[in-house]
Amino acid sequence: MTLLNREEAVAFARNHQYKLLIGGKLCTAIDGSTMESIDPSTGKVITSVPKAGPQDVMKAVEAAKSAQPAWGALSIRERRTYYQALADAIAPHRDALAVLDAVDSGNPLNAMVKDVDYVFAQLSDWPALAMSLAGQTLPVTAEGLHYTAYRPYGVVGRIVPFNHPALFAICGFGAALMAGNTMVLKVADQTPLSALYLGEIINKILPPGVLNILSGGPDVGDAIVTHPVIKRVGFTGSGAVGQLIQQRAASVGVKHVSLELGGKNPLIVFPDADLDKAVAGAIHGMNFGVCQGQSCGSNSRILIHSSVHDDFVERMRSAIESIVVGRAYDPGTQMGPLVSRKQYDRVLGYIDQGKASGAKLVTGGSRPSHLDEQGYFIAPTVFSNVDMSMSIAKEEIFGPVVSVSSWNDYDMMLQQANDVEYGLTASIWSEDISLALKTAERIEAGYIWVNDANRHYWGVPFGGMKNSGLGREESMHELLSYMELQAINVIMKDPRTRLAEMTGNEP
Repeated sequence: MTLLNREEAVAFARNHQYKLLIGGKLCTAIDGSTMESIDPSTGKVITSVPKAGPQDVMKAVEAAKSAQPAWGALSIRERRTYYQALADAIAPHRDALAVLDAVDSGNPLNAMVKDVDYVFAQLSDWPALAMSLAGQTLPVTAEGLHYTAYRPYGVVGRIVPFNHPALFAICGFGAALMAGNTMVLKVADQTPLSALYLGEIINKILPPGVLNILSGGPDVGDAIVTHPVIKRVGFTGSGAVGQLIQQRAASVGVKHVSLELGGKNPLIVFPDADLDKAVAGAIHGMNFGVCQGQSCGSNSRILIHSSVHDDFVERMRSAIESIVVGRAYDPGTQMGPLVSRKQYDRVLGYIDQGKASGAKLVTGGSRPSHLDEQGYFIAPTVFSNVDMSMSIAKEEIFGPVVSVSSWNDYDMMLQQANDVEYGLTASIWSEDISLALKTAERIEAGYIWVNDANRHYWGVPFGGMKNSGLGREESMHELLSYMELQAINVIMKDPRTRLAEMTGNEP
């Protein structure tokens, strides 16, 4: 299909019949439950999808368990053939997936096209990386062979968020299946459409039970996390839920849990920075045009040297006010609505707190007047004169809100940059590379850019420190995290002794 106009896009999303994927079958929930999917651009119901429950998780795990031995026995080259076939099968549905994500998530259609295009890179990159997997031989004794090898966990669970629906569905299984595991994947309850649509395509390619896709509420995620067969769980989402997942997983056994969680990420501007590039980086780094700032990696705190503070803020205000906010699937839209009424109310609550605490509202802060009152729209918002003790400076808002403060003292700035519970990303802007690198070494964040922002480089491990998570993604680290390391020790006979035993002659 080709990209659709407004009415056609909504009609396409509404008229499709969505099913769970369990054990190679497209099905409804066992108890027949459904849940509504809402169009954030209008606040109206798009359609209903199956609402899985714990019984469906049990069924999916059994299917994955049955499929794993044969899948795990395949060579990397054989699994690569499946990934190539998946890419070929998804390609004709590129626009359909992008449309579903725009209607379902509120993310601009053009951004979702780029998301789907990145899917194809994922499906080629993981097999290429897996081909370089290697254990070690360890010369620790003269008479023995000591070596390491990697083995899949078996059945793994993955829970993905709402901000990149189709992309994260593919990213969710990319490393795990290539490592030889089978999977039960839970998609976000706010944005199930594209992943369930993907399930129909995937079901024609992968062997039954290798990948099972469920939509549902928190009870589905909990059933995955606490299932005794699942020894490896990956989660992307909020810090609070991540901590709960750790607790729930540990309540039933020892499990490997990776967590890609929240962020309150600093963007630091030095006096010598190229301000035009820094402003552009700050706007790009906030993900206004991708997911309305609803990203754990967004640089929602900007720390600017006082000598360039006013100039920077004015340039940022001017640039932000030119962003076209509209329905996600309308031509020309550069920023869509927030994903849900709950998220909309949450972000507005933080904006009210910012005003009440004395921060200066530079721009935004409310719904643009020309937009549908039922849609979850908030204009891109900038606060200046923000004290780092304010809630808008310390807590993750997960929306299009930026807090700007100025600094003069270098050490105090570093303290402020690190004085949050999170440590996911940071962005540093300076023409002095020595200054930038020395600053990066003192920032408590797992992924740092210098004179850049919000650009992921596949193969470079992405992940956070502190309450921003555990583990690394988008790299060999993620692939290895879906495998267990095994050490094998073989004590071998002296060749002369063995030859004597074979011939009957004395050695």
